[in-house]
Amino acid sequence: MVQGKDGSLHPFALEGIYQAVPQLEMCDYKIDSCQLENIIDSSNMTPKVWVDIAEIIEREYQHYDGFLVLHGTDTMAYTASALSFMLENLGKPVVLTGSQLPLGMLRSDGRENIISALEIVAGKELMIPEVCVFFENRLYRGNRSTKVSAENFDAFKSYNYPSLAKVGITMTYKKHLIMPQPEGALKVWKQFDEHIAVLKLFPGITKELVDSILHTPGLKGAIIEAYGSGNALTEEWFINSLQDAIHRSIVLMDVTQCKAGSVKLRQYAASCDMERIGVISGHDITIEAAVTKMMHVLGNYGSDAERVRKMLETPLRGEMEE
Repeated sequence: MVQGKDGSLHPFALEGIYQAVPQLEMCDYKIDSCQLENIIDSSNMTPKVWVDIAEIIEREYQHYDGFLVLHGTDTMAYTASALSFMLENLGKPVVLTGSQLPLGMLRSDGRENIISALEIVAGKELMIPEVCVFFENRLYRGNRSTKVSAENFDAFKSYNYPSLAKVGITMTYKKHLIMPQPEGALKVWKQFDEHIAVLKLFPGITKELVDSILHTPGLKGAIIEAYGSGNALTEEWFINSLQDAIHRSIVLMDVTQCKAGSVKLRQYAASCDMERIGVISGHDITIEAAVTKMMHVLGNYGSDAERVRKMLETPLRGEMEE
């Protein structure tokens, strides 16, 4: 982002990157760049743009050691999660980074983020076969990351999975936490089904609201943001609404509103009914990964209900606990 004449922040054209980060000229490896045809604020991110990014990686995969994606912070965790599901058998690093302060500002954190992320992408010390987010000296598994601050430089955290690397004077990699190199060739999945919803529970939620969401025309899946370890109200009307949705072939997945921890259906009585009627446990998945995973699975396997269910409750790219 750069600051416009009106004082607000606008998308930044990539051809100005060397002026904004002159240290890139000192890198001892070749850097090529390209940008999407339409530069957007990341708040306008869509699955179509995810496909555009993935197709660039697919097209250039054999020509480069790794890929750095410069991205706005607001939806970075969604994009990182989506790319992780799209890029099956990824054998090279794909790292997303950005900044809290625009590159054009004196105190921008973007320069350090970009330079360190490029070092990781170049694979000088270790080739990381994952989609990652790098921010404020930490490398996170992309589909485990979430944005936690609109103001601090350490804007991202990974509460349910440790960081993959820490960058200080040296880069310290936690090799035992990194995905193994795949055996097969890269395969890029490009289908998403956007007919999903997120139902966040709160005290006082009404039947009218729940039913209006679950009766959205064309709805195929919904993620229930429940309390604690997956608990929800046990009112008869609520359970009946969920059961009716399941009978209409709408997939329901239970995730926790908590930043850390996991859904454990049946740990409390308040979640027993959800398990009984067939709500899927999201375990310790983030909401960003849950949304993109459901879109991905429904988009590619939507006609096979049993396979959809199995894939949603099984780790595909290290996005949730076993």
